[in-house]
Amino acid sequence: MIGIMPTTEALVRARELGLDVIEVSPKANPPVVKFLSFDKFRYQQEKALAAQRKRQKKVEVKGIRVSVRIGVHDLAFKAALADKFLSQGNKVKIEMLLRGREKANLDFAVEVIKKFLAAIKVSYTIEQEAKKLGSFITVVIAPKTQ
Repeated sequence: MIGIMPTTEALVRARELGLDVIEVSPKANPPVVKFLSFDKFRYQQEKALAAQRKRQKKVEVKGIRVSVRIGVHDLAFKAALADKFLSQGNKVKIEMLLRGREKANLDFAVEVIKKFLAAIKVSYTIEQEAKKLGSFITVVIAPKTQ
């Protein structure tokens, strides 16, 4: 704390110290400033941002496509893949493409999706229920947090 001083005197004193005058609070009366090395300040800010980005967990949405006519082994294989994705902390988007006459029998398609969800061993929460979008039925699941 140096106190209140004219701008020109603050600039001269900062130049003597080899520092920059950085305005902290411009709306205060009188404005509040600091004597800092701006390059060092900017470097510390960038380092703090990089550390924050490093700590941030990125959640990806992995996609698995199933068919109405999927076999038992294929269903188990893809369920194991979903287990792997969920255990890694990723969300899983399950898509089912309906073709031709399959679009008329939505109940059967939803039953296949329920069978698929039952085959998944890792605990999960359903983020988006089975929803028909065009020719697709999609479900989004996420790993359950303890």
